[in-house]
Amino acid sequence: MRRWDFVAAYLQGELQEGEVVYCHAPPGYATLGTDGRPRICRVEKPVYGMAQEGRRWQRTLFPWLLQYGFTQSASDPCVFTLRDDTTSQRLILGCYVDDLFILHTDSEPGSLYARFTEALAARWNVEDEGPASDLLNMEITRSDKYVILSQGNYIRSLVDTYMPDGVPARFQRTHAPAADDLPKL
Repeated sequence: MRRWDFVAAYLQGELQEGEVVYCHAPPGYATLGTDGRPRICRVEKPVYGMAQEGRRWQRTLFPWLLQYGFTQSASDPCVFTLRDDTTSQRLILGCYVDDLFILHTDSEPGSLYARFTEALAARWNVEDEGPASDLLNMEITRSDKYVILSQGNYIRSLVDTYMPDGVPARFQRTHAPAADDLPKL
């Protein structure tokens, strides 16, 4: 699995046809017009800080993925799949804000993954951040035979935040929290 980042993703989004957005003049620009009234600006592209900026970005990216041939998951609209039936290669793509996580079966030149990432880089300003080592507060560890997902760092950060004096003794048990008189299997 590799992580790809969209550089300044929201700035690569598009406003819908007919959508008009106005904002106050940014710092450093005159805030009043020559008539003394507040100056406003018409927004040409989505910018950070706009309401629904992430949705506007999705409305730009997701149709492109579908046009490329991906199928959007019915259970999670941020997950897409693509299969090349002639080579049995597959891509599973997860989109989280401005990051793509791409699982692929082959990364050789000319592979489905290579062709897709070339098209991705031709259309968008993206960076390949390499093999994914974490995803949504889960650490990812790989071997030749398996993938391990864990949340040790996240749990430690919760303990540090909400239990600054350490875990109370009543929670520090050396066995599973169950009654001692449960029947054994």
